[in-house]
Amino acid sequence: MGLKERINDDMKEAMRAKDSQKLESIRLLRAAIQRREVDERVDLDDEGVISVVQKQLKQCQDAIAQFTDGGRDDLVAKEGIYRDVLQAYMPKQMEEEEIDKIVQTALDQTGARNMRDMGKVMGVLKPQLQGKADMGLVSQKVKAKLQE
Repeated sequence: MGLKERINDDMKEAMRAKDSQKLESIRLLRAAIQRREVDERVDLDDEGVISVVQKQLKQCQDAIAQFTDGGRDDLVAKEGIYRDVLQAYMPKQMEEEEIDKIVQTALDQTGARNMRDMGKVMGVLKPQLQGKADMGLVSQKVKAKLQE
């Protein structure tokens, strides 16, 4: 079963269970997926859906930070539910040790020596780690290795 089908099944289940918060979250996600499909005139595969989920997660985390700063606990709770629903559709995240090994392999493959080579290294890493690891963390690890 593909990720889009799983999202649709979860939406139906939320309707049956009358879980309005989960249903609203899934509908927001489906709208974001459909918007991207229409904008790009494509039918998204699982990788495309995961990239939409990642983008929504990032927006959600930014919103939580802003609502927390603004003292809007009601909206923090609402975004927290949305974040939890989105997390369910993300693949299992890699452990840091695995990420370190992959980063070192990419550095060896590209022959990267300094910060000017970071784009080359990230170009190799992105297809391997997209959706499986926090790319911000990966970027930090690459920077640290290149500055040694």
